[in-house]
Amino acid sequence: MTYVEGFLTPVPTANKDEYIRHANSAVPLFKSLGATRFVETWGDDVPDGKLNDLKKSVALEDGETVLLSWLEYPDKATRDAANEKMMNDPAMQEMGKDMPFDAKRMIFSGFETIVEAGPGGTPGYVDGYVIPVPTANKEAYRAKAETVAGMFEEFGALRIVENWSDDTPDGKVTDYNRATLKEAGESVVYSWVEWPDKATRDAGWGKLMEDERMQNAEAPGFDGKRMMWGGFVPILDEKL
Repeated sequence: MTYVEGFLTPVPTANKDEYIRHANSAVPLFKSLGATRFVETWGDDVPDGKLNDLKKSVALEDGETVLLSWLEYPDKATRDAANEKMMNDPAMQEMGKDMPFDAKRMIFSGFETIVEAGPGGTPGYVDGYVIPVPTANKEAYRAKAETVAGMFEEFGALRIVENWSDDTPDGKVTDYNRATLKEAGESVVYSWVEWPDKATRDAGWGKLMEDERMQNAEAPGFDGKRMMWGGFVPILDEKL
């Protein structure tokens, strides 16, 4: 089953080109470690939230942009082995000396994919979500997410992926647990929807919100007030 390492990263907006070069330089390393896909997306439509949001999750500062990024692995064992090797890889240590962002505020965790739908393709736009969900509601959430994924696909999405937290450690400055205001008995969901372009995404969301299947749907089974989301433009998408 696909395993995902999901990242949220604050990057100085002026460092965009430098960041893209930095990310591209890591492609050979991730490929050698068994990753199957590496995606970096740049914040484009990331709203402020009343309780929390993707910008607060990384303590975003003035002049910075939040990025949603992920690595896909064939399974958890491959990901764990990759992380172990990276911790001891001189090339990775060298890259860490000159990062064009504040790595202390980058948050990352491991997630197990529970829903994957859509024909795939090369996305021109991505919607990203981070949600705290009661752990006891995992199967109910998965079933509902699968239904909504089918609707996204119907309305033009290329790929819909929902991931359930497996390894979400506490960080010194920021982390997924505090970003979602996670409570006891909850898990973090990290998800995204890939679209061919922003116009299709905007139209798709309009259709989704007007669809009677959504209007008549039961309560989602999680605290929507603590859901964080945003729209992102891919700046790197490598199938490894």
